[in-house]
Amino acid sequence: MSHFVEMQSVEESTDLGTVLRKGREILLQGFNWESHKYDWWRNLEKKVPDIAKSGFTSVWLPPAVNSFSPEGYLPQNLYSLNSSYGSEQLLKALLNKLKQYKVRAMADIVINHRIGTTQGHGGIYNRYDGIPLAWDEHAVTSCTGGLGNRSTGDNFHGVPNIDHSQHFVRKDIIGWLQWLRSVGFQDFRFDFARGYAAKYVKEYIEGAKPIFSVGEHWNSCNYNGYGLDYNQDSHRQRIINWIDATGQLSTAFDFTTKGILQEAVKGQFWRLRDSQGKPPGVMGLWPSRAVTFIDNHDTGSTQAHWPFPSNHIMEGYAYILTHPGIPTIFYDHFYDWGDSIHEQVVKLMDIRRRQDIHSRSSVRILEAQNNLYSAIIGEKVCMKIGDGSWCPTGSEWTLATSGQRYAVWQKQ
Repeated sequence: MSHFVEMQSVEESTDLGTVLRKGREILLQGFNWESHKYDWWRNLEKKVPDIAKSGFTSVWLPPAVNSFSPEGYLPQNLYSLNSSYGSEQLLKALLNKLKQYKVRAMADIVINHRIGTTQGHGGIYNRYDGIPLAWDEHAVTSCTGGLGNRSTGDNFHGVPNIDHSQHFVRKDIIGWLQWLRSVGFQDFRFDFARGYAAKYVKEYIEGAKPIFSVGEHWNSCNYNGYGLDYNQDSHRQRIINWIDATGQLSTAFDFTTKGILQEAVKGQFWRLRDSQGKPPGVMGLWPSRAVTFIDNHDTGSTQAHWPFPSNHIMEGYAYILTHPGIPTIFYDHFYDWGDSIHEQVVKLMDIRRRQDIHSRSSVRILEAQNNLYSAIIGEKVCMKIGDGSWCPTGSEWTLATSGQRYAVWQKQ
């Protein structure tokens, strides 16, 4: 707990950028694992008016640069904006449309690894001859077949991992990130952030000055022989330590909250109150840096590595859209799961905005039982999820919206 108190004081005294201070963000993940098959930049451009009207502040776009794999996560020529999602021209049309509608574009920054163009040391494709940023084997970590230093993080296996400890590599990456900013990307999402030291993320943010950054620091929650542990403090602490090591400049996806919430909705809502009486994810300790979400292109979509129970997603959204943190909505849920889900999510977004719930809003948890969770947020909004029946006492509360197994009230 002492760590949290100390963080709060740093929070108030440091200039961390307007967006982080205001804490009014709502993000849209604007793709899934199959999007590269569907003329994606053109598809998204048509949706920009709806994205803006719904109240999203930023759209996370899939990796926009040349890649060995169609999904974009095996990059090669970082300066080519022609990808399976569409041409550079179509991307720029989308970025212009987002700018016109005052929605920020978030670039997916894949800099843990890079596919080589030619064989070098050891007969491995670990050189980058013939394309911009024509690095040699010294740009690749020794643990993945290069002549660089050992990795400062976990290895992404099977491909050359970039050695961020090399000054020339960092200089080139900062130059590339600045170029992405000039192209029209304002926010960054750092892919596989476990793969290299967080101090380099700090340097990249300071060098390219994105308006908002989020890191994917994803490792497994704590499980026992019976399932998910109640106590996930060590899991969230790893994410908190990473945020801290970025100089508090980046936010991080709250994988802890996702892991707990998707078990809670199955009739274990007691999980949503930690031993201190707070929310049990990163949101409960450092909400202004916790980017909450239900599913993404890895956990859900056609990969389904760790999916949220599909018949409970509205309870999930009722939770993250009424609570502190920075909520993220997944493209599939918003655009592919029918008009009803779209309308229900927009309604929850409207309530969040109207009642001015933000990333640092207070939470008072009232009930956390098997089949019921209820809380008051910011003393302005009150909510319940689960099968259990519950409503707030006091005539000042009026029902703002409700759906299957969730309800939200607001003060008159």
